[in-house]
Order: sequence, then C-alpha cells, then structure tokens
Amino acid sequence: MTEPASAGPTRGRPLATAGQRPRERARDRLSPLLRLLILTQLAFNVGFFAVLPFLAEHLGTAIGMAGWLVGFVLGLRTFSQQGLFVVGGFLVDRHGVRPVVLTGCALRVVGFAWLGYAQAPWAVIGSVLCIGFAAALFSPAVESEVARQAVLWEAAGHGPRTRVLALFSAAGQAGAFAGPLLGGLLLAVDFRAACLTGAAVFVLVLAGHARLMPRHIPGRERVRDRVRDRGGVRVLLRNRRFLALCCAYGSYLLAYNQLYLALPEEVERTTGSRTALSWLFALSALLVVAAQLPVTRWAGERLDLRRSMAWGLLLVAAGFAVVAAARPAGWTGLAGLLPAAGHVVLLTFGQMLITPAARAWVPDLAEPGRLGLYIGALSSVSGLIVLAGSPATGALLGLGLPSAVPWLVQAALPALAVFLLPRPPHRAAPQDTARRRGSGGLS
Repeated sequence: MTEPASAGPTRGRPLATAGQRPRERARDRLSPLLRLLILTQLAFNVGFFAVLPFLAEHLGTAIGMAGWLVGFVLGLRTFSQQGLFVVGGFLVDRHGVRPVVLTGCALRVVGFAWLGYAQAPWAVIGSVLCIGFAAALFSPAVESEVARQAVLWEAAGHGPRTRVLALFSAAGQAGAFAGPLLGGLLLAVDFRAACLTGAAVFVLVLAGHARLMPRHIPGRERVRDRVRDRGGVRVLLRNRRFLALCCAYGSYLLAYNQLYLALPEEVERTTGSRTALSWLFALSALLVVAAQLPVTRWAGERLDLRRSMAWGLLLVAAGFAVVAAARPAGWTGLAGLLPAAGHVVLLTFGQMLITPAARAWVPDLAEPGRLGLYIGALSSVSGLIVLAGSPATGALLGLGLPSAVPWLVQAALPALAVFLLPRPPHRAAPQDTARRRGSGGLS
C-alpha cells in the first residue's frame, strides 16, 4: 500500500545530503502522528482477530445457526467492511481524519459488545454490520493519512515512502498474528469474554486518539462543495491509470484469497486433515513481521513502484506454479506439504512487494483533495474483483480437470496482471511534491 515520487532510476530513493548516508536517514524518527497511526493498525488487528476467526464456530455451535446463515453473516461482514471502504474514504475527504476514526472506533466498541450478547439472528446481523462498517470508516482514514504522511516523510529526505507503508503493513500483520492467540486464550472462558476484550481494546484506541490525534492536520484540505463531491467520483471512474492499478491489485487479492479456498483443499489432500493450515498461516504472518522492512528497503534501493509490483505479481504466479508442477507426482505427507509451504512463502514475499507499492502509488494517481476517496476505492474496486472472481476459481477446482490445470490457470492471472500496471508518472523533485501536497494536493 505504498508508492514513490520521481520517475527514473532515482525513483524511490532519498535525496543525498552532505555528510548524511542513506542508512542514517532511514533511522530518522517517525513523526508522533505516524507512530500513532502505525500503533493504531497494530491495535486494530489485535482486537479484530481476537474475535473474528472464532465467529463462524460460535454461530454454528453455540447459537445453532444453519450453515447458509453463517455464510450469509460472514458475507455481510465482508461487504459492510471492504465494499464500503470508498464511503469511508469519501467521508475522510469531507470531514477529516479525526472524526471518522473516532466514529469508527465507537462503532466497533458497540459492535463487539453487542455481538458478545447477541443470540437472535437479527442481533447477530446488526452487530456484525456495525463491526464491518466501523472498519469501513477508520481503515481508509488511517491508511490515507499514513500514505500522505509517508509522501511528506520521503520528500523531507528520510527515505522512500514505501518504508513507512511497509512498517504499517508489518504492524498490521503482527496484530493479525497476536490477535488469534489472545482470542484462543479468552475462549477458555467463553466467546463473550473474547468479544468484550476486543471491545476494550477499541475503547483504549478511542481514548488514545481522542487525546493524541490532532484536531487539524497541517496540509489536509477538506472537500466541502457537494458538486465537487459528485465530480470526484466521476473523475475517479475516468482515471484509467488508477483503475488499471486497481485491477492489478485486485488480481493479487484474488490470488491471496486462495489461501482460504485452494490451499485448504491442497493441505487436506496431502495430509488427510487441515491441521497444518494454521501453521502455514502462522508462517506467512511471521515472514511479514520479520522480513517486510528488509524486503521494502531492498526494493526501494533497486526498484521503482511499477517494477516492485511486477516482481511481486510474478512471485505470486510462481507460488501457484510450484504446486502445479508438483501435483502430477501425487506426493502426500510431509513431502506433499512442501509445495504448499513453497506456495505460501512465494505468495507472502509477493505480498511484501505489492502491498506497500500499491498504497504508495495511490497518492500519485489521486486528484487533489481526494486521497481518502482513492484509498477507499482501491480496496472497494479490488474487493469487487475478488467477489466476482472467487466463484469462478472455486468452480475451477471442482471441474475435474487434470490436477495441475487449476493451479496453472491461477498462476496465469497474476502473471497477466503485470501488463495491466500503468506506467509510473513523471514526478517533480520530492521538495516540490511536498510543497504541492502539503498545501492540499493529497487531501
């Protein structure tokens, strides 16, 4: 979720200053606002993943919901979150970061507390919608401001903006790893304890932001004209370069979604159960926490944003190709699990290149004052691609084709998406970019 500021071989590299080496600049301290936003991402994911991984079992076992209704509830949560990111981004541009983040935190506190006591289907649905829409508010707010601050950080000569966005991603993955561990311990009490603990985490986040989040963030311009509000969406839909980025990013998300669709089937085929799946997920999360910053530092020194995304997509494609190459051998047991582990590793390294680069690219493609809208649209448009593509990939797995074919088809999709990537823009020098964006160019 990150991208740079000047075309050519120096793209993504900090400007040299006398007596100061790049590594010294990379150690420059982040601003208090950036530290707050990065810690926010960590806390958000701890609270979220302490509850949501255990929701389906709770609904089916403790409440006794039918399987179709459980799936419907989970789908509603995804739609109310990912599908409405663009709404949250619009509200950020119009009202600013602080009120949107605080409202999102308050809604999540209400949603988790309500879910802990919900027994009737209508109450479960209401609480889950509340939880999802809360994320649709605060996630675009936090992500857009991190992207804007990362551009200013880069323009000040501290290093490529992708490093800030990589730290943001690593913090999120750390929360995604710690959250289920916390939730698993709390389930020893009951599901309500996990929900109330999740609510308590967001109470702390709400209190921290009410105290520490600036009421006015310098350089952030709000959009107040309703005619311009409508025009912003029309301009976005005509922005071919941004939509091309969304399509390429959506192909990555569609491939990533196979961790929950194709990978479980492969693990069950090779080992006879899905027990090893949790270890593969843990491997992915730990890789991101440990390697995201070094990978981003390496990419920032050698690759521009387009090349970073291209190499990431090719790594994702290679992950599927590894399984496709091994399927004809019919390996089982530990040997059969190795291609699946290789798939997860390659997909995760691809993710580490793609996610910071895509987020960093959005500020260069967004129109002035619309960064929140564009950050939200990146998630919403990509989410629609996943929504449309997932049934097709699921059907592909059940067509009875030769075992390698579904994996080869899924390898082809991210590889072909490389050709969708727009050309990097010709950008001004970082100082000029900072002046333009600090005066409202990035919203």
